[in-house]
Amino acid sequence: MKKFLAILMAAIMTLSMMSFASADGAYDITLWIPEEAVELTKTQIEDFNASNELGVTFNATIEPVSEANSATSMITDVEAGADVFFFAQDQFARLVQAGALAKIDEETAAKLKEENDVSAVTAATSGEAMYAYPLTADNGYFMYYDKSVIPEEDVDSMEKLIADCEAAQKYFAFEMQTSAWYLASFFFATGCKSEWKTDDEGEFIEVADTFNSPEGLIAVKGMHKLVTSPFHLSSSKTAEFASGAAVVVSGIWDYETAKDILGDNMGVTDLPSFEVDGVEYHLGSFSGCKLLGVKPQVDAGKAEALTALAVYLTGEKCQLERFDARAWGPSNLVAQSSEAVQANPGLLALQKQNPYATVQGQIHGSWWDIAKVIGDDVKAAEDDAGLQAALDNYYDKIAGLFNLADDVKYGWTVIGMYNEADGFFFTDYSDGKETWTADLAMVKGDDGLWKTEAAWDLAEGVEFKVRQGLSWDNAFPADNFKVEAAGTYFIAFDEASGEVSLVPAE
Repeated sequence: MKKFLAILMAAIMTLSMMSFASADGAYDITLWIPEEAVELTKTQIEDFNASNELGVTFNATIEPVSEANSATSMITDVEAGADVFFFAQDQFARLVQAGALAKIDEETAAKLKEENDVSAVTAATSGEAMYAYPLTADNGYFMYYDKSVIPEEDVDSMEKLIADCEAAQKYFAFEMQTSAWYLASFFFATGCKSEWKTDDEGEFIEVADTFNSPEGLIAVKGMHKLVTSPFHLSSSKTAEFASGAAVVVSGIWDYETAKDILGDNMGVTDLPSFEVDGVEYHLGSFSGCKLLGVKPQVDAGKAEALTALAVYLTGEKCQLERFDARAWGPSNLVAQSSEAVQANPGLLALQKQNPYATVQGQIHGSWWDIAKVIGDDVKAAEDDAGLQAALDNYYDKIAGLFNLADDVKYGWTVIGMYNEADGFFFTDYSDGKETWTADLAMVKGDDGLWKTEAAWDLAEGVEFKVRQGLSWDNAFPADNFKVEAAGTYFIAFDEASGEVSLVPAE
């Protein structure tokens, strides 16, 4: 990657002294697009080829890669990565640091800022410059409910919702024990924050975290009411409505599933409030977006053409087409105000929740594992002292992130599924739910490869990743590694290439 960036910077310096009138021509490009949007994107590129004023034609190879995995693949090998790719906003900083995003020129950036939701623009900005194109503004969550079970007058009260679910013996699905992303909603409700700061090299150097505070104690008191209900379910899948749920907290991506199951009984609204000591607190949430990235190019004409394509793919027309096809919530302001978008109950519920939402910034990759344990600790607590102990445990682990020994900070570990073949727990199953919380140590050999110290009897279908510093910031491969054939293996990792492999035991 460093070699590629050095060559690229030298070429850009040369090209900066040249001028060009247009970017006309034909270009071969690769795009990484979520599988559900591949066919639509093919059509949109054909439309761009037929309509653009640059005289440009793109011969596009479109590969199905999720927004969650594209960044890991890009930073592993920028030179071999896609020219254009969709990614989730929480991957933005690592992509900028890796040189995987082309800086957007000031004129184009001004147009994007004028046309898009400010939160999406902020998510695509580093310092004073934009490095990505706003694609959606819909990565948040709200509440779905079954109107045949939940009276409309109860939807604003968590306590009433719990009572309704228990009376009907239906589940209240809210991912409290398997996801810090959802669990944070209780802390945001009481005004708590967890804001991370990095240095110029992208290293996390401090955090302003107030979860362990009087306000945090109020938050876990409210959480305790939910997680100790016999009808609480730690899930965010609206498919749970088919398995006895009456309430599910999820996002717009699961709208069609909920609609298919509940039909006319589907209700959607913002999250409810909970009450502690006579005071009500409206549940908060994380909000975020999807972005489109363009890889830096040596060919100035191709770079200009890709800028035009990115503007087109993230413009009003294409955003509305993705809304019509997949119900993706637009970041484009004109598209947001369209009659069709305004009539979508899920997006209206998200907009209703947005005043209580916290924009998701850059977060240390270990935080997700540390924070999600709060849910289990809160459920196990028997009194206020137990709840405080849960917060103390969380705080100690957060503080420890800045005091990691170098062999832990820069070392690699394996984390993944439970291995039934020999009983080793890669994974902790809390309440029957799969949660990746246990790491298996690796050591670096003389050949430069990292390997597990022992060979393991791995069953077919076992999945895992290799990660650095007990964090998800650097985790490989992009998609989980899956064991294809049962056997006894060492797990190996090549730090230079990002390749994970199995080495048969002799």
